[in-house]
Amino acid sequence: MSNDPISESISKRICTHMNKDHNDAVLNYAINYGGVKDPLNVEMLEINSGKMILRVDGKKIEIPFDHTLVDSSDAHKTLVAMSKNFQK
Repeated sequence: MSNDPISESISKRICTHMNKDHNDAVLNYAINYGGVKDPLNVEMLEINSGKMILRVDGKKIEIPFDHTLVDSSDAHKTLVAMSKNFQK
């Protein structure tokens, strides 16, 4: 993972990867951080230094990060850490 600033193209790359390869994690972000009960369709739309934006069953929700992301490497580490905190 590189240390690229979180630009629009980096956001798109992260979202594409998460939606394709880690959709279960995206679903769990909506449940555990977005407070959504029983979502059916979840897609990561955007990530920036302060939050991720998901579309959950047709509605956009914002999930703030606990700190300002510095770069794409920080985004990766933060998303992984958040996924480890999912309620079982």
